Amino acid sequence: MKFNLKNTIKAFFLMVAVLAQVKCSSSSDPVENPPVDPVVNPPVVVTKDVDFWLTKGNQSALLEKQTVTLGFGTTANAYANIEVNAAQKYQTIDGFGYTLTGGSVDVINQLNATKRTALLQELFGSGENSIGVSYIRISIGASDLNAIPFTYNDLATGQADLNLDKFSLEKDKNLIAMLKEILAINPKILILATPWSAPIWMKDVASFKGGKLKTEYYDVYAKYFVKYIQQMKAEGITIDAVTPQNEPLHDGNNPSMYMSATDQASFIKNSLGPAFKAANLNVKIIAYDHNCDNPNYPKTILADTDAFPFVDGSAFHLYAGDISALTEVYNSYPTKNVYFTEQWTSSDGKFEGDLKWHLRNVIIGSMRNYSRNALEWNLANNSSFGPHTDGGCNMCKGAITITSGDSFERNVAYYIIAHASKFVPMGSTRIESNSGGNLQNVAFITPSGSKVLIVENDGSATETFNIKFNGKWVTTSLEAGSVGTYTWK
Repeated sequence: MKFNLKNTIKAFFLMVAVLAQVKCSSSSDPVENPPVDPVVNPPVVVTKDVDFWLTKGNQSALLEKQTVTLGFGTTANAYANIEVNAAQKYQTIDGFGYTLTGGSVDVINQLNATKRTALLQELFGSGENSIGVSYIRISIGASDLNAIPFTYNDLATGQADLNLDKFSLEKDKNLIAMLKEILAINPKILILATPWSAPIWMKDVASFKGGKLKTEYYDVYAKYFVKYIQQMKAEGITIDAVTPQNEPLHDGNNPSMYMSATDQASFIKNSLGPAFKAANLNVKIIAYDHNCDNPNYPKTILADTDAFPFVDGSAFHLYAGDISALTEVYNSYPTKNVYFTEQWTSSDGKFEGDLKWHLRNVIIGSMRNYSRNALEWNLANNSSFGPHTDGGCNMCKGAITITSGDSFERNVAYYIIAHASKFVPMGSTRIESNSGGNLQNVAFITPSGSKVLIVENDGSATETFNIKFNGKWVTTSLEAGSVGTYTWK
């Protein structure tokens, strides 16, 4: 065998290198900075592309911004996708909010000046600690969540005031004062105004409760609306829209008034619409304002060729029926808008159940069925769920409970609205997102170009899923009964 000195030397040094490597790997001394080959083992860099706010049904997180890093990538997994498509656009959004009842004003005014100012800023401001409410509903005269019923033209029995000389907003001076404060915080907020009853002297019963508007007073009542809008404008308050009657098929409330679909069509086409036109009022008339179980009511009004030009759209509540009624009416009259204007949370409701139901129906459901807004019912109450009229709702839980002069509580309706209002400003547009299974969702693009996805886990177990956008995705999860709002540029 021929001896090769060169090969022997190479083998010797190779053995030394191997022994040195074994010694290093068996050493108990830690290696603080092991070498990394940037080509073979490139460092993993995860960017935070998506912000995430969470509310859990068990209240352990309440509109809490999460610190988890969510970055878009392309690593495949087997989770379900919620795919957001900004190219497919639907309705423009007017806003999210509550009804500012007279009772809400009364209890908010019981806070000391510092707390009161802070609460209004939190509700209606646009800062980091605000929820950006952008749409409010108010009553024309009293609702059942005022301490007592009233209108702006209450007369002694047997009297009439055809020229409305005794019309006065004085009984709502506290509401008007608070509206001015809100407008100073958010000058662009939209206001919808709704009567619970006409003045008693215009009705066929001598009561705030029930009865119908007499046909001989249709024109006078239309002037009542005009005078209301004009005097509110003189106070610096612009009314964006009105509905002719709150819950026109529910005449058992105090106050209330019955108005059939044909009667409302007649009132709009013969009196209210022409009165607005004559007064040069650019105020929307929105029909119906009642439950989803009777889509034929607004369809009857829109089918009236003389009423049709005066009507901007239809408004809905969901104490009966299904939220898909909005799409039924929209599809029948696609040039007319639909709105969601009221849903209450009850004093005996559970946070988790109300959070799930209202997010699924009032927020996600109304938006996926073409609504331009979504409103919960009363903004605030006291610890006894008042004030309210005699016979008015004594179980309506506001978004806020005023507990003393220097404290208040945020209830489930606060978080229901906040998960949308804080992130989806007026002028946003709903965009396409696929929905199915337990992950109920809706997506938007804001005027600044941000994307917003609201997801509610309607199931009984944690769901892990991908949010897919422009060919990339982030993976996230929601516990059962939880709601997440996700935003990205």
